[in-house]
Amino acid sequence: MWRDAAGQAHGRAGAGARIASLVPSITELLWALGLGPQLVARTGFCVHPAPQVRAVPKVGGTKDVQLERLRALAPTHVVVNVDENRRETVEAIRAFVPHVIVTHPCAPEDNLTLYRLLGGIFAREREAEALCGRLEAALAAVRAQSWPARRVLYAIWQDPWMTVSRDTYISRMLSLVGWQTWPPAELAAAAGEACAGGDCARPNAPGARYPSFRWSEALVRQFDLVLLASEPYRFTEDHADALERQLGMPVLPIDGEMVSWYGSRAIDGIAYLAAFARQA
Repeated sequence: MWRDAAGQAHGRAGAGARIASLVPSITELLWALGLGPQLVARTGFCVHPAPQVRAVPKVGGTKDVQLERLRALAPTHVVVNVDENRRETVEAIRAFVPHVIVTHPCAPEDNLTLYRLLGGIFAREREAEALCGRLEAALAAVRAQSWPARRVLYAIWQDPWMTVSRDTYISRMLSLVGWQTWPPAELAAAAGEACAGGDCARPNAPGARYPSFRWSEALVRQFDLVLLASEPYRFTEDHADALERQLGMPVLPIDGEMVSWYGSRAIDGIAYLAAFARQA
């Protein structure tokens, strides 16, 4: 038996398992495990690996799943994620899908558990262990290097501007190269009281994982570098250039998929982040 992130026990799936993935990075992982032919549904954001994934029917987005469309495709297993999918959607799916597998990687090393969970359920242990070996090697390589500490703000949205708190997968990924994300945990938990005047952050709730913020001189003094992610908002070089002129400090665009996608993408993501940090 294998237990998912919700504590639910899962047995071995039969050879005829029909899998739906509502998580883009896990759709890619399922292909890496050799399970692509068993995928019967995906979201419109599940775009890797291309072009193979294009043949899999779409059932809406991660937050707006088309339940009737999903029901018609008759999956036996649906893979969801705590951050990506709405709780009410997952509960509705449980009413007509026998097996709902909940995932929630919170740090790069959590991918080891993820690989083994899906590899175990779907009889792909050998493939899962191969991925584990590659991930462990990537982690060992980046941790063997010396990284100067830097304070960074990783922006994921504008209007309103939003970032990531330190208890997210993204922040823990960035910490591999010595980068500490803003805001500090105490600020996210205290509704911005650490900022001068209390106006440089507006967390959505105490302890918010994706707090919003406003630019100010007090805010800019708290970090050394701004990173503009390519997803979920499509920040570009032009955005980075304009913001750098406005702030008078380094602003760099970064590949959001390589930093935020867990699953098989994390292996190459670690190498990408190390190379990016050396040049930043």
